[in-house]
Amino acid sequence: MPHGDARGRFTEWYRADVLAGATGFGLTLAQANHSVSARGVLRGVHFALVPPGQAQYVYCPAGRVLDVIVDIRVDSPTFGVHDAVLLDSEEPRAVYLSEGLGHAFVSLADGSSVTYLVSSGYSPGREFGVHPMDPALDLPWPDDVEFELSAKDTAAPTLEQAREQHLLPTMAQCSARYAQLREG
Repeated sequence: MPHGDARGRFTEWYRADVLAGATGFGLTLAQANHSVSARGVLRGVHFALVPPGQAQYVYCPAGRVLDVIVDIRVDSPTFGVHDAVLLDSEEPRAVYLSEGLGHAFVSLADGSSVTYLVSSGYSPGREFGVHPMDPALDLPWPDDVEFELSAKDTAAPTLEQAREQHLLPTMAQCSARYAQLREG
């Protein structure tokens, strides 16, 4: 909960004990990332191979982004289903993504900052993407934004193509990883 007065605002944006209480295990911090994006920059849908995968704790300290999480776990009962949350510096909150989920966001304001705490370091040979405009995903991107994607995201396969190429984690792999994390 943010606390503010005439001097400004203080926000406690991450608590290990609260996250561990919600997930049944902690978030091993291996890397912290920070991006700054102009309005319309769309990043993702990104994911890492499991194991180990890459859990993320995502926060927007400045600006406003629509953050989207996609279940890309093959054989999951919610495969291909997404959820979206507005991350806004005016009403601070964060989102946690477990290993095996896809992540994307679009900046809704110039200079939007996104900070990520991640459970494993960057490993280019283990990180992939799904095209964020895949019509089968039907992600809730706003109609009033002109999107800008990286060359990598533009060239990303659809969800079905990624499944056919055996790029996606399976529910069994993810369940085994979650059990391993709970065992400590």
